Amino acid sequence: MKKKTPKQIAALVCVVILAALYVLTLVSAVASFPGWQKMFGACLVATIALPILLWIYIWLYGKLKDRHTMASFDIGGPDHMDEKSRQELKAKKEAADGRK
Repeated sequence: MKKKTPKQIAALVCVVILAALYVLTLVSAVASFPGWQKMFGACLVATIALPILLWIYIWLYGKLKDRHTMASFDIGGPDHMDEKSRQELKAKKEAADGRK
């Protein structure tokens, strides 16, 4: 089994939390109990803020590791990669060609 990266773990946690927030939002919209307005508003804010925070985490992870990620500001092709990522891609292609 392949080891999960921190980005994959963060994404899975985010998906689980978002699913829970959607359920809580639905429950607070349908049910009428004291404080449902605050809970509904908090769920809506968290539904917007959580993906943004995850994107910032992935972007910072890429910057700290000096790698190109899906959250990088450039359009992610080989022409736009930093030198380290370009060399890694070249090495992977050469290794794949060597196996054939």
